[in-house]
Amino acid sequence: IQFCQPIGHRQIDGDYIESWQPHPCKDIVKKKCEEISSKVVEKLGGYGIFGVELFVKGDEVYFSEASPRPHDTGLVTLITQNMSEFQIHARALLGMNVPEIDLYSYGASRALKLEGTTDDLHIQTNKNTIDNTDIRIFGKQTVNGSRRVGVLLSKHKSIEEARNTTKLLLNYVTITPENMKKII
Repeated sequence: IQFCQPIGHRQIDGDYIESWQPHPCKDIVKKKCEEISSKVVEKLGGYGIFGVELFVKGDEVYFSEASPRPHDTGLVTLITQNMSEFQIHARALLGMNVPEIDLYSYGASRALKLEGTTDDLHIQTNKNTIDNTDIRIFGKQTVNGSRRVGVLLSKHKSIEEARNTTKLLLNYVTITPENMKKII
């Protein structure tokens, strides 16, 4: 069992809005998180990446849930690590060696979430506007209510800078039809 650096995240109404890596925490808390995660993963068994969600209050750590697959909060690994959660998962499932997971930089991800109704969604992006960022569009053309249609990624020298930059990236995404509302 290997561990990525901790990932923090923010949800609204139980839905992923943003995540960042590494989430700052004391060494004692990180150790407790790894111990709990190991126990959960060993009991579940199998191969692949497991997203183990924990709550931290002071130095106490509480188990919340586990996902035996890549998880939306782990999308931040697309820009922060030597191997994304998807690469790790695929290698493990195929029985390939998973090398040590190295964190390259502080980073953040933000869901590109829309609200409205359309079955003819078009998204245009300008990926070359802000250094050290990426915009990934999921290719969904239908929205009925609210739906995540992409992810905005940023790496920086601090978590705060990375998180702020993902907010700015919302300005570099054009959505049609224009009645679709971006949810921040």
